[in-house]
Amino acid sequence: MAKAFATSDVGKAREINEDYFYISYPDDKIQLFILADGMGGYNGGEIASKMAVTAAKNYIMTNFDENNTNKDVLLELVKSSIRYANMIVYENAKENTELTNMGTTLDVCLIYQNKAFVAHIGDSRVYRLRNEFFRRLTKDHSYVQRLIDDGELTKDEAMVHPKKNMLTKALGCEGFIEPDGMVRGFLNGDCLLMCSDGLTNMISEDEIKKIIQDNPADATKLLVQRANDLGGLDNITAIIIR
Repeated sequence: MAKAFATSDVGKAREINEDYFYISYPDDKIQLFILADGMGGYNGGEIASKMAVTAAKNYIMTNFDENNTNKDVLLELVKSSIRYANMIVYENAKENTELTNMGTTLDVCLIYQNKAFVAHIGDSRVYRLRNEFFRRLTKDHSYVQRLIDDGELTKDEAMVHPKKNMLTKALGCEGFIEPDGMVRGFLNGDCLLMCSDGLTNMISEDEIKKIIQDNPADATKLLVQRANDLGGLDNITAIIIR
């Protein structure tokens, strides 16, 4: 069974923590981990992230079928949970003028039989640490990622780019979205990190890897503390799944 640790903090520059997450207990039948980083005026981000996580969780809990767990079915399940959450957030934003333009990132990770089924939208991230290899599994849906893909920006330049928080895709902003989805091995000794950009905008991937390797039990707390020590310019959430 997967074991998870999570830490979330408002940071040093924001008044409200608009990140929201869900993690399964080790003995839960469905091993599910979800993270959202909300955005929008007047509490919109806080509402969007919680609404999205709750909707995705409920969708998976309702539709998970123990008798139909082949790879394609489970991948479609996690992707559909994001489509469903998008519909919920989008409809609520339309009905309530105070919540207009609210949105959120969303990452859903279902662990089943030594595989991680991941669906993703936005610029929160999922990484896998295996032996010495620390690899990002998701690709940011962001303006600076597009510039990186086009060869106009390096990763280091992207970390300090003035438009680094501009998303090209987010949940709840339009009626239909198509999330990224992937299946990756999750073997004994592997470690998954799910995190909001409040972490990755403050700490390099090399340092994140080192903190996880050196402090397996306290890594989420130490990652959040380090992001705060470097300025804590945004809400910070880290989930580690072993």
